[in-house]
Order: sequence, then structure tokens, then C-alpha cells
Amino acid sequence: MSAASNKIARRPFIADLLARRGRALIVCGLGSPTWDCFAAGDSPDYLYSWGGMGLAVPTALGIALAQPGRRTVCITGDGELLMGIGALGVVADQAPANLGILVLDNESFGETGRQRGLTSGRTDIAAVAQGFGIARTMTVMEQGAVSDLATFLFETPGPALAVAKIAITDDPWALPEKDGAAIAHRFREALGLQNA
Repeated sequence: MSAASNKIARRPFIADLLARRGRALIVCGLGSPTWDCFAAGDSPDYLYSWGGMGLAVPTALGIALAQPGRRTVCITGDGELLMGIGALGVVADQAPANLGILVLDNESFGETGRQRGLTSGRTDIAAVAQGFGIARTMTVMEQGAVSDLATFLFETPGPALAVAKIAITDDPWALPEKDGAAIAHRFREALGLQNA
């Protein structure tokens, strides 16, 4: 799939979405989701991920449970979510009303060579989430759907999972801090937990 794809151009899509986040905490998955969130404008409310394949959703779940007064939204990719797909069962079981999940689905394993991904065939992540018991799902296939998606992710009682069918693009790298301890410390400070 080339940049000329009719799918969503993820970098401006994510920037537009995050401009509507209000006070939501954002947990970024590996690779492109982290780079896209950072490129949209850094915030101490963003918990960036480095080297934890499959851990974005479990991390967001833990934060949502620990911070019930704040909306928590996980932005991750299809490959990373599939690596830890069982986490959706735990999300459904715990059912935090303040959790939203956005899966940026390029139907490829984009970070490892753009090999054909499972979602380019029969695998439907929204249907899988429903099978686990997450009742609120949506699939977005158009750039202009940001407003509806923002309402779904940031306001709809969760758990709520959305899939955005995105194009593979060659956006410039935008890399945030790579020191995991520094990222965690900054996030804890943003939550007022620096002395906890």
C-alpha cells in the first residue's frame, strides 16, 4: 500500500484527534503511534512506549483502573494489539468506563518491513473485541471521521474500541524521549504522583 492509498493519512488524523482530547491521558503504542502522538505536540499526559511490544493496552488498562477520574485512551497499532490480544479479555472483564482504545490498522507489519498483516485478510479487530465482550466498537475508514471518533474515544462510556484503517506513509520520524524512567517520572508528575 502506498502513500496514495485511499485510507486515512495517520499523522494529520492523529493530530486532529489529539487536539480534541481534553484532559485525557494518552498511552502510545510502539513505533508509529508514539511518533505520531509526539509529532502532534508533546504533552506530559502522554505515556510513550519503547520496547514493550503488546503492552500498550494492558498499560492503559492499569492506568484507567488506577485513575478512574481521568479518561485514558490507548493509541496502538494492529500488530502490537495482536501480539497481546488476550488483554482485550481482561479489558472486557474489568470494564473500566474511562478507557478508550484506538487501533491504527495499516493491515501490515509496518515497523518490520511492511509485510502483509493479518487484518488485510479475515481478521477483524473490532469483531474480535466484541467477541471478548467489549460491546462498544467502531471502525473508521475516512479522514473526515475525526469528530465522531473523538466523541467515541473521549466521551463514550467505555470500554470502547475503535479501529482506524490507515495508509502506510513515509512521515518524518518524530522521536520523543527514549529514557523509560524519565518518561514514567514525567507521567507520574503529570498525575500528581511524584511523591507516591
